[in-house]
Amino acid sequence: MIEFSEFLNVFFDQWELVILFFLVAILYASVGFGGGSSYLAILALTSLGFIQFRAISLLCNIVVVSGGTYVYFKNGYFNWKKIMPLAFLSVPFAFLGGYVKISKAFFFVLLGVTLLIAALLMLISNYIKSRPAQEEKSILKDGFIGGVIGFISGMVGVGGGVFLAPILHLTQWDTPKRIAATASFFILVNSIAGLIGQYQNPNFYFEPNITLVLMLTVFFGGQIGSRLSATKISPIVLKRITAVLIAFVGLRILIEHLF
Repeated sequence: MIEFSEFLNVFFDQWELVILFFLVAILYASVGFGGGSSYLAILALTSLGFIQFRAISLLCNIVVVSGGTYVYFKNGYFNWKKIMPLAFLSVPFAFLGGYVKISKAFFFVLLGVTLLIAALLMLISNYIKSRPAQEEKSILKDGFIGGVIGFISGMVGVGGGVFLAPILHLTQWDTPKRIAATASFFILVNSIAGLIGQYQNPNFYFEPNITLVLMLTVFFGGQIGSRLSATKISPIVLKRITAVLIAFVGLRILIEHLF
């Protein structure tokens, strides 16, 4: 159990990391995401071991989206008949992705590519216009989408919402509110499954002190973000800024580890 004095030492030693995680949690919670892609981007610039990145990212994801998932559920935004095909394959594949043992070089290349894709999807999602949801859906198609995103998410250490939401908007899957609710639930269950998969891996490890500090940080940031009014700062502007930063880190990682 971490002592309070030790907690304070970690907090002040890693104050830059704490501030960045706090801001990311506010931003992502305000638009219904967990922030996993940005947590990874930040952690990739630190001296922490890469094996810890995925666990820390998923734990912080779980903390941030748990509250949002509850709010969406309480307000009746879940359409379980449409959500279950997405989650049915995504959960076991997220577990497998988390369990897979990957090398440091492969992880960073995969992370760089993933961050670039996440940045691109965040940018194009701002230009997707809401259209009436299509009633007929392919269970097989939704299952395939969920499985692929779940596996990649488990390997990298994200919940997958940043990939799923733009795809659902592009395919007119449902209304924007229901898509946001679905993405929140998707992030939660895939983060849990990916974390369990990582735990089964013999190489699983994370430093408990810094992890607890960051989890508490994103908890408070997430609470603030979920209550932010859109009249303060445009969510679109924030998403664009975040996408550019994620793309920059992704390119930097790829250049460093490919060349």
